[in-house]
Amino acid sequence: MADKANSYDSSQIQVLEGLEPVRKRPGMYIGSTGYDGLHHLIKEIADNSIDEAIAGYCTKVEITILKDGGCRVTDNGRGIPVDLHPKTHLSTLETVLTVLHAGGKFGDGGYKVSSGLHGVGSSVVNALSTHMVAEVYRDGKINHIEFDTGKTVKPLEVTGKTDKRGTSITFYPDPTIFKETTTFEYSWVANYARHQAYLTKGILIAVADERSGEKESFYFEGGIKSYVKRLNNGKEVLSDDIFYVEKQIEDSEVEIAVQYNDSYSETMKPFANNVLTPDGGMHVVGFRTALNRTINDYARKNGLLKEKEDNLTGDDIKEGLTAVILVKLPDPQFEGQTKNKLGNPEVRGYVDKVMSEYFGYYLEENPQIAKKIVGKATLAARARKAARAARDNVIRKGAFEGLNLPSKLADCSSRDRSECELFIVEGNSAAGSAKEGRNPKIQAILPLRGKVLNTERARLDKMLANQELVSLIKGLGVGIGEQFNIDGLRYDKIVFMTDADVDGLHIATLLMTFFFRYMPEVIEAGHVYLAKPPLFGLIKGTGSTRKIDYVYDEVALEKKINEKIEERKKAGTKVDENQERFKQAGYTAQQRFKGLGEMDAKQLWETTMDPENRILVQVHIDDAEKADAVFTKLMGDQVDLRKNFIQAGAASVNLDDLDF
Repeated sequence: MADKANSYDSSQIQVLEGLEPVRKRPGMYIGSTGYDGLHHLIKEIADNSIDEAIAGYCTKVEITILKDGGCRVTDNGRGIPVDLHPKTHLSTLETVLTVLHAGGKFGDGGYKVSSGLHGVGSSVVNALSTHMVAEVYRDGKINHIEFDTGKTVKPLEVTGKTDKRGTSITFYPDPTIFKETTTFEYSWVANYARHQAYLTKGILIAVADERSGEKESFYFEGGIKSYVKRLNNGKEVLSDDIFYVEKQIEDSEVEIAVQYNDSYSETMKPFANNVLTPDGGMHVVGFRTALNRTINDYARKNGLLKEKEDNLTGDDIKEGLTAVILVKLPDPQFEGQTKNKLGNPEVRGYVDKVMSEYFGYYLEENPQIAKKIVGKATLAARARKAARAARDNVIRKGAFEGLNLPSKLADCSSRDRSECELFIVEGNSAAGSAKEGRNPKIQAILPLRGKVLNTERARLDKMLANQELVSLIKGLGVGIGEQFNIDGLRYDKIVFMTDADVDGLHIATLLMTFFFRYMPEVIEAGHVYLAKPPLFGLIKGTGSTRKIDYVYDEVALEKKINEKIEERKKAGTKVDENQERFKQAGYTAQQRFKGLGEMDAKQLWETTMDPENRILVQVHIDDAEKADAVFTKLMGDQVDLRKNFIQAGAASVNLDDLDF
């Protein structure tokens, strides 16, 4: 034992030099080496250009996905300095691209405000790229340098003259790091550019994809006012006017835009130095405090709240609210590497002060708008009280149903949530087969009778009067509204199992609407799935030799039949071209499943419920804004929006694929 202990010496201590730590542990620097991490590389480079724009030195950024798999980001900022750095004795450009924590974001003279908190972006991208080329245009010269996996392979040199200024960086993700994919997605780049253009007034961000020829430019003179307008697109707003304020306090800036619509949900987008903080933080606390106090004070002062009435709550006031909050500060204290929450305590006071003063002025100067906002919040308060009474009534009734679970739920026996699955099944016939065919230890079945309520235009009190939704809420165990708590979720997987027809898809959409509007956390945590039952059964043999090959769509059916025909031909089997194609493939019959109810318990288990064979589609919210707009368009009460959507998409529908 002593020899082993003594063998632990300096030779066993690994020292990673330069950018080696990044290649050794890339996830520590970019979060992952999958799709998100790959696209984060673009963000790290482009954020530096955005910082130049925030500082007032850049008016245009171009992001181009190259045909050869790389990405180029070019701006017309000051250009990264190329003079000798006093500490590294390298050019400042090479220092920024090869040394961790080197950049203009750590002290005086660089950036007053920056989104790149950790200052490691450019060098990290360099480390994780097979090749990087950087060009700086300043002082009339083109300065050129190249790297492979973070190491300099072509030293800095002047390669020509120019009257341009700015920086251009081209990089190629390393496939040995990004093993899942190195293919950039244009839609991600376009969404990123659009958001940054909204948040940085007056900047033009152009994106292009050399592979497909797609290109777009984003420029919003209105900044976050334009952003609020887009978020409310398709919704009935209480007024076309958007409240907007931009003020500097101390060494920070506060920018807020607010507009109410007639929906029952809130859309809040808080940013700090152009970084989205989805978990909120001190700027959101300051905003909510000021908004609630200002609206209540106005309502009291103008007799819109009676003396005996309680103050409107935050939940009442946020119904229908669309707000974008953007704060810019010199030393943002984000919580965690992912920057999801802003922790600077002074920002709470800054936002509170600006919002209280200027939103107060806005309400006084726009009494008609103020009356509508207070009126909507008052209706929300009444609905909240009605919902509480309805919820209490549901809970009281539930006390007699045994462990508060709905009577029609066929629960599973396991109490280990990580292995439990809830199948929400359309129709009693399919539910009966599912109950018989399931694994009762881990699979629970909740049948639905008909189509559930469309919750896009329904408040909580109306929802709680719907027995199907009440059964679902109680079965899930998470509560609803004020009492929602995802920790109570009883199942790891919640599976919508509906027929593969128009009605089945509609039911799945209604369920999706409910989860998106009232339990988005359940979707975000990855618990919601769509079952994919087969559309066809290819039958071979009869009696005890009967065998069925299941296929899930028309494309798979054609492929399966073609494969079987080719196999038979290669084996020397004569194929009669006059026969139906499934018979040419050696099958005796072809079955088209119109619905889950046509399957017996064994078939339903084998095709749709057996973890070894089934196909489940996990539901993600990749773009919450886009999802919100789609639900508003398809499930809201504005018929013209749906009509236009259908007309726009009709041309792409192949009628031969539809089964009537």
